[in-house]
Amino acid sequence: MIDRLDRDSSTPLWAQLESLLRQRLESREFDDRFPTEAQLTREYEVSRHTVREAIRHLNRSGVLDRQRGRGTVVNRAEFEQPLGALYSLFSSIEDQGVAQRSDVLALDVVQDPLAAEYLDLPETAELIHLERLRWAGDEPLAVDRAWLPATIARPLLGADFSRTALYDQLESLCGIRPNRGRERCMPTVPATEVNELLHADAGESAFRVERQSWLNDHPLEWRITILRGSRCSFVTEWSDSPTASTPHMALLPVG
Repeated sequence: MIDRLDRDSSTPLWAQLESLLRQRLESREFDDRFPTEAQLTREYEVSRHTVREAIRHLNRSGVLDRQRGRGTVVNRAEFEQPLGALYSLFSSIEDQGVAQRSDVLALDVVQDPLAAEYLDLPETAELIHLERLRWAGDEPLAVDRAWLPATIARPLLGADFSRTALYDQLESLCGIRPNRGRERCMPTVPATEVNELLHADAGESAFRVERQSWLNDHPLEWRITILRGSRCSFVTEWSDSPTASTPHMALLPVG
């Protein structure tokens, strides 16, 4: 036992237990396995109701996650991604020591009226379409689809995207790079074929991230990324300090 509960304190036992468990989580004591309710009940000599209330608050804060068939698991971030900048998913993963690779599912010239609309182009405009299955470590992370004007991005057809970033290739082969962008993130339940690519369970939730990027005032990219819900969470930190952290995304390991 790390510490004992103060039964004479005005602080409820569940709140004390939550605090003690949070300290143990921060020390990475439960990285391999989080204890069962019965184990915590015996260890802290409290009722199962007290244990459940403490765990419920840890679940609500995102520290723990209750999963069918797996019990309670720890949401341990592999790496964090700043959202306040026009980031590269490839660079973010690599910078934090996680191997990144992609299976290229499509790299061709298409006509796509919806993507063309986002790029301020006619419906029949030729677009470069790049679709990838993105891997972080040994597990799939995302299905990523991007469209760019063919008049600008046609040299990308000769690029090898198995281990490189779109923006790096865009700069190297086309001499340009987006300098501003906008993203929208929403929950989604992916189609069956996307779940299969992601090795996700049927009905497992995911995040759909839509990105538009520009070079100055010229639309350059329309992108849709489906991220596994079991691997990532979006976290925002705020402060009145001038050095406050920017919003960021935490990517979680697959158990």
